[in-house]
Amino acid sequence: MAASVWVCSALRITLGGTASLRTAVGALQISHLACRASAASLQKRPADGFLLNPSATWQQSRHGSFFNKLTAEELWRGVLAESGAGARKGRGKRTKRKLRRDLNRGQIIGEGRGGFLWPGLNAPVLKDGAVQSFSRRSDAEQQEVQAELTRQRDEWERRRRMKVKRERGWTGNSWGGISLGHPDPGPNGETYEDFDTRVIEVKSVFNMTAKEGRKRSISCLVAVGNGNGVAGFALGKAAERTAALRKAKNRAKRHLYHIERYNNHTIYHDIDSRFKRTTLRMKKQNEGYGLHCHRAVITLCKLIGIKDMYCKVDGSVNLLNITRALFTGLANQETHQTLANKKQLHVVEFQSQRGPLPVVVASPKDGVRPNPESEDEIPNTKLHWDDVRAAQGIKRSIWAGVKRTVW
Repeated sequence: MAASVWVCSALRITLGGTASLRTAVGALQISHLACRASAASLQKRPADGFLLNPSATWQQSRHGSFFNKLTAEELWRGVLAESGAGARKGRGKRTKRKLRRDLNRGQIIGEGRGGFLWPGLNAPVLKDGAVQSFSRRSDAEQQEVQAELTRQRDEWERRRRMKVKRERGWTGNSWGGISLGHPDPGPNGETYEDFDTRVIEVKSVFNMTAKEGRKRSISCLVAVGNGNGVAGFALGKAAERTAALRKAKNRAKRHLYHIERYNNHTIYHDIDSRFKRTTLRMKKQNEGYGLHCHRAVITLCKLIGIKDMYCKVDGSVNLLNITRALFTGLANQETHQTLANKKQLHVVEFQSQRGPLPVVVASPKDGVRPNPESEDEIPNTKLHWDDVRAAQGIKRSIWAGVKRTVW
């Protein structure tokens, strides 16, 4: 024990003379056998010439603690109470609100309040072809450097607190309809400069765990498209909103659909698409009609490149169900050429500006079949009662026969 105390004392003392240096070297060269000797014999030899030396002075040493032994990851984990006994007891449930800060930001290795210049750290090694030596700044230069560092830190804090004004979406306080720009480049160098990204939904979801209780996450539904028949959508989930949006945006570009469009402005035929409890009734419209649809459907149609369409949402208005039903219906629509090949007949279209004269829009590749289609064949077309009543002129308001009370 005495040997270890003596070695520790020798390490903490600055030596001032040749005699004391030899004494310290002798003290540091104590072997393992000398450590087992008695404390009295160890103190008699070096202590007479070492501890009584008037030129020896004490120097401040760096003590070891958990602050300079643990890594930054372990220290942050302890501050945020994300592990250990605190997590097992259910503490740290709201740790995601505490953001992890980079304490090394703005720090320069070798820079300090003393203003010392260390070649290779905070000063160049070579200057005008000569190797620089250890030096120190003047007081005026050091004050300017400290003022600049303080100004930079204040600027970072101001930027962190400053709210970035984003463009308006469907409403003033909603993330729906906001553009996120084009997706990030792919791993092989492919770019998506002609694609645009739109937010469909941002919501908070919770998961009940045994240790942390209610665990909150952000779920984002994002769609991407180039406005020319190629679009896709994806979900992203993360602890923070920006991470969830970035994850969904980069995931959507890997799940793209190719949507067929008639004359690059509308769909080929009326479509009834259903996903779970959501039903979409899409109708083909003439050019110039516009998009008379749900606001989420309007955003998706603009990404796809559809300009004229009517769409009615029946049942659940869950935005994920609406998105899935829309992409499923548009991806499975039947083009005029596919219909002509299946029926082996010409596909014609009647337009209002041409009157009763039909326009041939597609012809079968293998030629028209010799036998015409049977007139007794009943087409398997699903009719909606509202459309039938509107066509027959018997559709009326449900309040038409209600007796009104006159006060």
